[in-house]
Amino acid sequence: MKKTFLMIAAFALVFTAAEAKSPKKTEVKAAPQEKIFTNSVDSMSYALGLNLGADFAKNIKTIPGGQCNVDLLIKAFSTAMKGDSALMAKEFANTYFRSYMMAAQTKDAAAKKEAGEKFLAENKTKEGVKTTASGLQYIVLKEGTGVKPKDVDTVVVHYTGTLIDGTKFDSSVDRGEPITFPLNGVIKGWTEGVQLMTVGSKYKFFIPYSLGYGEQGAGNGVIPPYATLVFEVELLNVKPYKEPVKVEEPAKPAEDVKAAKPAAKKAPAAKAKK
Repeated sequence: MKKTFLMIAAFALVFTAAEAKSPKKTEVKAAPQEKIFTNSVDSMSYALGLNLGADFAKNIKTIPGGQCNVDLLIKAFSTAMKGDSALMAKEFANTYFRSYMMAAQTKDAAAKKEAGEKFLAENKTKEGVKTTASGLQYIVLKEGTGVKPKDVDTVVVHYTGTLIDGTKFDSSVDRGEPITFPLNGVIKGWTEGVQLMTVGSKYKFFIPYSLGYGEQGAGNGVIPPYATLVFEVELLNVKPYKEPVKVEEPAKPAEDVKAAKPAAKKAPAAKAKK
């Protein structure tokens, strides 16, 4: 639990530091204050509390089950900060928190898995929905006339991704810029699904967790474990894969022929005796 508080505090401080380092084109004037503190330490303390509180409010929404007694949380936080007598021993609090989170995560994951399976079972019976052997479901919103990509190709697409409850977690359309990536470098549902498309097509994919981000999820909780994903994808272009050119190493130069040894000198002829 201690690590959880420290982590959130660190995030708040890093975020604040990052803002301070960001170059500003215009001078930012301080907003009018409802409360003026008598010294800078009081002001800093209050500002830190607001930052921590705002970040903490976001983080507790990601607690499995989504439930938290904020009043008790604040009371315990204040007790720990002041070093007052607590209602739980530190060791018990740490153990209980870990066991609660593990049980809640297991329950939450099972509920999301069941919800995804129910959604897909109902969705496949709807008009226009096609299902592949892997369990991927899709609807053709617009059929193009261009080429189909292979899994080794690079594609250019526009897309919007949501959870089955409609929560949008990503969109190149909102960013106003398509994304380019190798088709074999993404989740299985995309690799399989986009290969069904021709350039100019727009499909809607319903991707089971087994073809998505699996039991772990992604994006620090943005995509939960066992999440069934819905993507609208428009295939804009295909860049065919090109085999890398093999660069042959230059042939090693032949070894220099060793110079022949000079012939041995002949011994001088013996002089004739007189």
